[in-house]
Amino acid sequence: MSRFKDVDIAPPVAVFHLTARYKEDPHPQKVNLGVGAYRTDDGEPWVLPVVRTVESQMAADQSLNHEYLPIAGLKSFTDAATKLVLGESSPALLENRANGFQALSGTGALRLGAEFLKRFAVRDIVYSSNPTWPNHNGIFKDAHFSEIRSYRYWDANTKGLDFNGMIEDLNNAPENSVIILHSCAHNPTGVDPTQEQWKKIATVMEQKKLFPFFDAAYQGFASGDLEKDAWSIRYFVEQGFELFVSSSFSKNFGLYNERVGNLTVVTNDPECNARIKSQLEVIARPIWSNPPNHGARIVATTLNNPSFFTEWKDDIKVMANRVIAMREALKQKLKSLGTPGNWDHITDQIGMFSYTGLGPKQVEYLIKNYHLYIMKSGRINMCAITTKNVDYIAAAFHDAVSNVQEDQL
Repeated sequence: MSRFKDVDIAPPVAVFHLTARYKEDPHPQKVNLGVGAYRTDDGEPWVLPVVRTVESQMAADQSLNHEYLPIAGLKSFTDAATKLVLGESSPALLENRANGFQALSGTGALRLGAEFLKRFAVRDIVYSSNPTWPNHNGIFKDAHFSEIRSYRYWDANTKGLDFNGMIEDLNNAPENSVIILHSCAHNPTGVDPTQEQWKKIATVMEQKKLFPFFDAAYQGFASGDLEKDAWSIRYFVEQGFELFVSSSFSKNFGLYNERVGNLTVVTNDPECNARIKSQLEVIARPIWSNPPNHGARIVATTLNNPSFFTEWKDDIKVMANRVIAMREALKQKLKSLGTPGNWDHITDQIGMFSYTGLGPKQVEYLIKNYHLYIMKSGRINMCAITTKNVDYIAAAFHDAVSNVQEDQL
C-alpha cells in the first residue's frame, strides 16, 4: 500500500489538455487555435534568424563555459532587459532607481516579485483583470496572498474594455493592494486601454496608493514597435510610481523553452536597490538557486550589439505584421460570408490572442465538427491562422455562429 494512495488526480491545465486532444486527432484539416506560440504561415515554429546567428557565434566562442551565474543572473542581460522595457532616457535609470533580476521567464519573474511583495512593503491583496492569464492567480495564491480579487475588464457586449467597471473596481481597492496590469496585448482578450485610459488608470492608482505590477510578455511582438508596446510602463514611471515589471522573452525572441525573464524593480530611493536585491536573492536561492545562461546570453548579445539589435527589430516586425494581416483576413472573410454580428473587434484587438466572442457551445461545435481546437472561453491564437486555413476557419466560425445559439452573442 502506497503512502500516496490518497493523492487525487489534479485537473489538467486547460491549454495543454486542449493541445493533447489536438495531437490525438487524425483529421487532416485540424487546427490548434489554443497554444500560445508563434507559427509561420506554414504553421511551423520559427527560430528568429538573429537567434540562429547569435547561437552560431556563441558555439564558436571557446571562452564561454558552463559556470554558475550569480543568483541575480547575467548582468549584461538584466541591464539590457531593464533598459529595453524602461527606455534609455527613463528617469528611473538616469537616477539609478531601477534594477533588473533574472528569472525563469515571465512566470518566474511574477513569482519572485509576488514572494517579495508578500514579505515587504504592500498589503497582501492582489487584483487581476477579469479575465486574465490563469497563471496570474495561481502564482499569487502560491505566494500566500491572503486575497486574490479581480477588477472588471472584458465587456462581452461591446467585445472591448469595460473601462468604467475597471475604474470603479480600482477606486474600491484597499490602499497598497497589488494590481496586475498587462502592459500591452492583454492576455487573453487582446484588448488594451488607450493612452488616455492609461492616464486615468494611473491617476486612480496614485490616488488610491495602489502598487502596479506590470506583466510585459509581448513587448515588440504586439505592434512591432518596442516603444509603443512599453508606453504604459514608461508613463507610470514618469508619474513617479514605484513598480515591478515582469518581462518575458519567450514570444519576442521565440525562446519558449529557454525560460528567459527579467524582474525590473523601480523605486523612488536609490539606496533601496542593494537591500531589495539582497532579499530577492534570498527568495530565489531556494527556488532555482541560479538562473540558466544560454537564453539570457542570446538576448544580452542581441540587445547589446547594434547590428543584431536592428536585425531583431526586423524579426519582431515580421511576426507582428503577420498576426495583424491574419486578423484583417479573418475579419474580412467573416464579413464576406455575412456572419452574424460585428467582427471589428478582431482587428481592434492586438497581439497574439483574440477573444472572439464565441461561447462554450460554439467552441465544442467547432471542435467536434471542424476539428478547430479552441479554448472554452473563445480565445484563439491568431498565429495559428494562415493564408492556407483562413477560409476553412472563417467558414467554420460562420456555421457555428449561425446555427449554435449562445447568450454571449
